[in-house]
Amino acid sequence: MRKEAFLRIIMVVFLCVSLTVPSGLMAQGAKEEAAKQEGPSFRPEEIDQVVAPIALYPDSLLAQVLAASTYPLEIVQAARLVQQNKELKGEKLMAAAKDKEWEPSVKAMLEFPEVLLMMSEKLEWTEKLGNAFLSQQKDVMASVQRLRKKAQESGNLKTTKEQKVIVDEQTKVIVIQPASPEVVYVPTYNATVVYGVWAYPAYPPPPVYPYGYAAATAAFSFAAGVAVGAAWSGHGGWGCGWGNNEVNVNVSKQNNFTKNNYNNSEKYQKKQNGKNQSWQHNPENRKGAKYPNQNTAQKYGQQRSGSGGRATTSDARGYGSGGGQRGGGGPQASDLSRGGGKENAFGGGSGGSERASSNRGSESRSSASRSTSSAGGSKSSGGGGSRSGGGGSSRGGGGRGR
Repeated sequence: MRKEAFLRIIMVVFLCVSLTVPSGLMAQGAKEEAAKQEGPSFRPEEIDQVVAPIALYPDSLLAQVLAASTYPLEIVQAARLVQQNKELKGEKLMAAAKDKEWEPSVKAMLEFPEVLLMMSEKLEWTEKLGNAFLSQQKDVMASVQRLRKKAQESGNLKTTKEQKVIVDEQTKVIVIQPASPEVVYVPTYNATVVYGVWAYPAYPPPPVYPYGYAAATAAFSFAAGVAVGAAWSGHGGWGCGWGNNEVNVNVSKQNNFTKNNYNNSEKYQKKQNGKNQSWQHNPENRKGAKYPNQNTAQKYGQQRSGSGGRATTSDARGYGSGGGQRGGGGPQASDLSRGGGKENAFGGGSGGSERASSNRGSESRSSASRSTSSAGGSKSSGGGGSRSGGGGSSRGGGGRGR
């Protein structure tokens, strides 16, 4: 009897509250709660974690990497072209990609194949970097400056024969430029050392290095220089607009780049509304990869569908629903994983690599079943094949591995 009476009291109280609180106010409260849940996708410590491997790149290359990271599927496609044309370099490699309708920042990465292959190999990191840049661009740029200051205070960021480090006297903004406009040196450094004592032990920087290089014994060193010459001056004119914490594009240089490197160059021309313009993300080149949150998706006219389901890095590499196209066609994904949990964003656990292995195993078994059950049919090519290596093969000693 007491229990029944208690339940009746609860029901009466609930009805009274429902009648006294206006429905509009309840709806507003629901919207505010949803906005809180949407919130920033990445906390400051997460942004520092994902930005650390590239924060010390020259400004022009840094800006290009940030823009290109927002198109992870095209990064994979471009990396495949590099691997399939290992004998081609520079302008010859660019010519081989002339018919590819990749976003200019991605195609320009062909000038830096080691960085491009790194971005493809460390795809979960690339995707997380791109997502952070799309949803919190100013926070990402601020993180770069914060990390550069730490590296400088630790004595690991300074002017050398490969680069110039310039500090604005008034704003204290740290700019990094190639020492020579003809040669760009890509730094390779241990992010857990170069910034001094890392402030977030639960969010250690991931081991991301230019493809073919391992962690050097020194805190900071350089990969082989990339002779860019005319190709660099016309590759898009990427730069960092530190005053507004944004990426800038030199319009005339980008137009020159697309004119020389696209069959359908007009599609990628920028309007001449001034020499420099803020970089703008093109959702068409995103090719269905989901955005990090609903606000970002709506910003670019997309809908972040599904109930939190995440595709895998194997999907991005074309191993998912289109498993039979592993060797040739482009990625088949409509989504990518953010790269695991927050404290374990880049390693082990229940991240993308485990799901990728599971997908490949399922495809292999189903493919074998179809092959054996068909009378006189040819063998399926979707399940087998060599694995492309998720986390990357180990390379010793800091030297280049080929």
